[in-house]
Amino acid sequence: MIIRSVELETVCGITSTLPENRHPEFAFAGKSNVGKSSLINALMNRKSLARTSAQPGKTQTINFYHINDALYYVDLPGYGYAKASVEVKAKWGKMIERYLHKSSMLRCIFLLIDIRHEPSGNDKLMYDWIVANGYYPVIIATKLDKLKRSQVQKHVKMVREGLGVGKEGTVIPFSAETRQGREEIWELIERIAAEEENL
Repeated sequence: MIIRSVELETVCGITSTLPENRHPEFAFAGKSNVGKSSLINALMNRKSLARTSAQPGKTQTINFYHINDALYYVDLPGYGYAKASVEVKAKWGKMIERYLHKSSMLRCIFLLIDIRHEPSGNDKLMYDWIVANGYYPVIIATKLDKLKRSQVQKHVKMVREGLGVGKEGTVIPFSAETRQGREEIWELIERIAAEEENL
């Protein structure tokens, strides 16, 4: 897909009213420091629109990026940030839950998992929680460039088994450095968006 326009249209905090958008929404979830901002920037073909930071837990709002006046990327707050207080973590959780329940245009959730490691307890909880809310997330296994090519399939299997993703579930290895996986993610988004138009 050619990116003609990108606009950070809405930023929602804990008490904000969620927007009632008319275009399909694609949400991105993942623990802090998993490379969510880097992925979103790569998909938008922008270097730093989604803020990346050496300090995890930076995204504390739900950010809606309007792409080509046709669809939205929705950047959800990172979970599992150890230095956040229990109270703050609970508020982030409620904010994400409210979005999952209230958005009528959410069409797909991408759950980002670091391909180098077994999914954490927080990753598994998030996966199960998304499924319990009626969505089957597409798994994006980030930081692909940190592995040797010979290790990739073994680690994809580790991510699948760690989350309990069935054979029908999609796992896409991705690298923000090499952009590997970017086209596959875009094709999926375009297919879902096209189905929306044909309804």
